[in-house]
Amino acid sequence: MEHTYQYAWVIPLLPLPVIMSMGFGLFLIPTATKNLRRIWAFPSVLLLSIAMVFSVHLSIQQINGSSIYQYLWSWTVNNDFSLEFGYLIDPLTSIMLILITTVGILVLIYSDDYMSHDEGYLRFFVYISFFNASMLGLVTSSNLVQIYFFWELVGMCSYLLIGFWFTRPIAASACQKAFVTNRLGDFGLLLGILGFFWITGSLEFRDLFKIANNWIPNNGINSLLTTLCAFLLFLGAVAKSAQFPLHVWLPDAMEGPTPISALIHAATMVAAGIFLLARLLPLFISLPLIMSFISLIGTITLFLGATLALAQRDIKRSLAYSTMSQLGYMMLALGIGSYQAALFHLITHAYSKALLFLGSGSVIHSMEPLVGYSPDKSQNMVLMGGLRKYIPITRTSFLCGTLSLCGIPPLACFWSKDEILSNSWLYSPFFGIIASFTAGLTAFYMFRIYLLTFDGDLRVNFQNYSSTKEGSLYSISLWGKGIPKGANRDFVLSTTKSGVSFFSQNISKINGNTGNRIGAFSTSSGTKNTFVYPHETGNTMLFPLLILLLCTLFIGFIGIHFDNEIGELTILSKWLTPSINFFQESSNSSINSYEFITNAISSVSLAIFGLSIAYIFYGSAYSFFQNLDLINSFYKRSPKKYFFDQLKKSIYSWSSNRGYIDIFYTRVFILGIRGLTELTQFFDKSVIDGITNGVGLASFCIGEEIKSVGGGRISSYLFFFLCYVSVFLFFFLS
Repeated sequence: MEHTYQYAWVIPLLPLPVIMSMGFGLFLIPTATKNLRRIWAFPSVLLLSIAMVFSVHLSIQQINGSSIYQYLWSWTVNNDFSLEFGYLIDPLTSIMLILITTVGILVLIYSDDYMSHDEGYLRFFVYISFFNASMLGLVTSSNLVQIYFFWELVGMCSYLLIGFWFTRPIAASACQKAFVTNRLGDFGLLLGILGFFWITGSLEFRDLFKIANNWIPNNGINSLLTTLCAFLLFLGAVAKSAQFPLHVWLPDAMEGPTPISALIHAATMVAAGIFLLARLLPLFISLPLIMSFISLIGTITLFLGATLALAQRDIKRSLAYSTMSQLGYMMLALGIGSYQAALFHLITHAYSKALLFLGSGSVIHSMEPLVGYSPDKSQNMVLMGGLRKYIPITRTSFLCGTLSLCGIPPLACFWSKDEILSNSWLYSPFFGIIASFTAGLTAFYMFRIYLLTFDGDLRVNFQNYSSTKEGSLYSISLWGKGIPKGANRDFVLSTTKSGVSFFSQNISKINGNTGNRIGAFSTSSGTKNTFVYPHETGNTMLFPLLILLLCTLFIGFIGIHFDNEIGELTILSKWLTPSINFFQESSNSSINSYEFITNAISSVSLAIFGLSIAYIFYGSAYSFFQNLDLINSFYKRSPKKYFFDQLKKSIYSWSSNRGYIDIFYTRVFILGIRGLTELTQFFDKSVIDGITNGVGLASFCIGEEIKSVGGGRISSYLFFFLCYVSVFLFFFLS
């Protein structure tokens, strides 16, 4: 066992050989490397699979009761200062290693087909492999300096991946926004690390926790300074995990390729902030003010993310706001000291959200030949609908991921979210009410995404089948596969003049013959017909969906309670027992069956209520209610009609404008800073430069005047001299 732990340092290094090989290949033999580019996916998947096997082996040893293992190397030693690098293997590390490697492998397999026709295929695999290596290094770090080093590498890779299609101005702006926003949090994290080093003289986790548990309760150190430094550490997690108010970069990160959206929003970048808080939780527990602040920020974030997702049209952006809300749940759980529930939800959410994002990529892949290679159309749920007939496997997997996020048993997120809701009610009724209400909103907007995408009829109107125009593609290197030869692409997209409202009344639908007309629109390939409009993706893209579907179905069972000699526990709590002892968490995770069933009934009832409301407004049942003249006549005569319409408009405006937070930042910070710089520039040019230039001009004018006085006559000089002396004596004697 000890021998196995000694080689755990290999895990973060395993993805690096393929990165260096691709780099040297592009530098030395670029033509051959590009021609054989599909070969590089295999070693990328293979090396990360080896890391996954190693991680699973370490996790099994942790479950069997192995102690925490830490190995350090001295890097810099100078008098009393010593900086060491190493790795730490404990249950928290093993959980994150499994998440990163499993999701990373599935994303790599998915990306091989999804990015196969992109000119940046090799560059994509270099970035994503380095991203995985940086995350593996982050979660195995043994001190704060090492965490900060890999923290910045993760930020750099996310910048490159979000702006992967940098020729599109919106993608370039998105990666810059993510970079700048995260720099604010990273600067706070750096200041917090330096502050704790100044206070404690050490950057090792054990030293920090020992000092936090011994000095802070006994007022051994300045509590105000410690609280400030802890707040700065938390600021880094706020930015990386998209918590309010530094969440604004997350929806814009959807401009990157869809596999990157799955990787960033599932188990990697956004999970880094949750991991940092979980790692430093013993330090924060000793500061009640910081714990209250963490829970408050988590509560605001989970509610804000849910409200912003209510009326989004972009399928990926809707899922991004869902990620923001679920991260708020994890932050709330950590803030109230529910360590197990937070990590449990991190696990279940990672697999469910990866399934949803990869499923959305499959949807986009099927829609691009139909509506054009533009994210404004291929990701717009208003132009979808009825896809369940054409992509049944994607539809089934997406439905399971949706129901999991909604909290429907026995899917994964039900178990973890239910535990967070229960602990929130026990900690504070205020947090419990907000978290429970948001659970209902989550069920509403997630089922809305599913219904707009897969239910009803396809909302794309074909009006010209005789045209042979290919249509304009932005760039085949940006959006993947082109249109098969011979396929007509002169499509006209129809929506109502008034746009698309919050509910589905104004979403136009095509007639019932569209399915037949789409079926006739095909190209021949031998004896088979190859369709070009909504069609199921290839097996390479479907395989990760099926694996993630199995994880979504069964991973939640690690939270099922079972009887033990010391009471009722879960498999997860048994797994985390050494980590809990290490972190000195005092919360009790035991729960009886009656309480569990009661809490489950409440949470499932909220989820079903949200699903029902979404189905009434967005499902195919809406046409049934719309045809009931009695209901319509009552609604038209109702005095609440105006209030209801205004409520719809307000919700839609709030969601579509991102809660006006981006507008506020633009006007206050961007325009405010720009106005301040213009004022400073005016002061510099008009006042500072004006004084300098004025003195020079005045000297020049005086010199010119004095020059004209001199005539060369001594009598004139004596006359002016006597005049000056007389005036001087007059004022002096006065």
